[in-house]
Amino acid sequence: MTRVRTGLERLVAAPRPVREGRAGLVTNPTGVLPDLTPAAPALLAAGMRLTTLFSPEHGLRGTAQAGAGEADSTDPVTGLPVLDTYRRSADELDRLISASGVDTLVFDVADVGARFYTYIWTMYDLMAAAARLGLRFFVLDRPNPIGGVLVEGPLVEPACASFLGRAPIPVRHALTAGELALAFNREIGAKLDVVALEGWRREMHFDETGLPWVMPSANMPTLDTALVYPGTGLLEGTNVSEGRGTTRPFELVGAPYVDGRLASELNGTGLPGVVFRDTWFTPTFGKHAGVPVRGVQAHVTDRTAFRPVLTGVSMLHVLRTLHPGEFACLPFLDLLWGSDSLRGRLEAGDDPRSLCAPVPWPPEDGLLYV
Repeated sequence: MTRVRTGLERLVAAPRPVREGRAGLVTNPTGVLPDLTPAAPALLAAGMRLTTLFSPEHGLRGTAQAGAGEADSTDPVTGLPVLDTYRRSADELDRLISASGVDTLVFDVADVGARFYTYIWTMYDLMAAAARLGLRFFVLDRPNPIGGVLVEGPLVEPACASFLGRAPIPVRHALTAGELALAFNREIGAKLDVVALEGWRREMHFDETGLPWVMPSANMPTLDTALVYPGTGLLEGTNVSEGRGTTRPFELVGAPYVDGRLASELNGTGLPGVVFRDTWFTPTFGKHAGVPVRGVQAHVTDRTAFRPVLTGVSMLHVLRTLHPGEFACLPFLDLLWGSDSLRGRLEAGDDPRSLCAPVPWPPEDGLLYV
């Protein structure tokens, strides 16, 4: 098997493009070489004049839970200042970056292939800041761990634009961070360079890349989690537990009112590449914390056939059908889905699965790996 070479690995081997000037690195625990050496010390050893580290949601070390960052600090490994970018406004980001004195930003954070995973929007916001400040912006590309072929879910409508989707891309977008950066940059206009992957093919499963899986956040422990997340992540917009506070977040789904019919009903829908197991669990935090709940675990049996967004929407539909008096959607679902269409269908008791029809995406002229 030929191993994929990441953008970080290629830049460390040939750092000339960013050797001059003061560089800031946007990274987290996923920014590592194949031998697990972190990006910051690797780039310093290669001769880059790295002066500041910037962190996304969950922080440089990955200790923060969802919806939080880590406080500004000093990195004990490199001695560099670490500045938290999470939930900063455009003006705050401009002031933060300007005060750091950097003239180049380098982004090396792994995505999981779902629009509402926030790292790509940190990239978007920092690209926009770089454009406003006249800085160069480099994206060190990494594989899309759930593949680069299948696209699912609608584009974001302007009324539902948020940090879960600043630009109109689908829920499962099938692009790498570098390809997304090229798409975003049509409007942003930053001085963008993408250090592309070598050896990656769109149809690759992540475990065919030869690269190590590193937890991108506290509730994304395994590749199995990433595979189901674009669908079961939608449960965050309901009163059903999406499995946070368990060892199998997003694979486990349940609520106090769910009974034993859920697994059999879901298995009867004929969803491709997945089987559901009736189970009980007690979340330690999040929804229904400390309460034993009944639900299902999604077991992916065929990664190629599996459709996570269709699966997630089908789970919502079956939950609403079985428990119309208890199941409830939250307004947050609109931000996850990118419009109010899914919530509207569910609350009306209609079947929402037609909303999973293909959309015109991706922009083929922006694909790096064909």
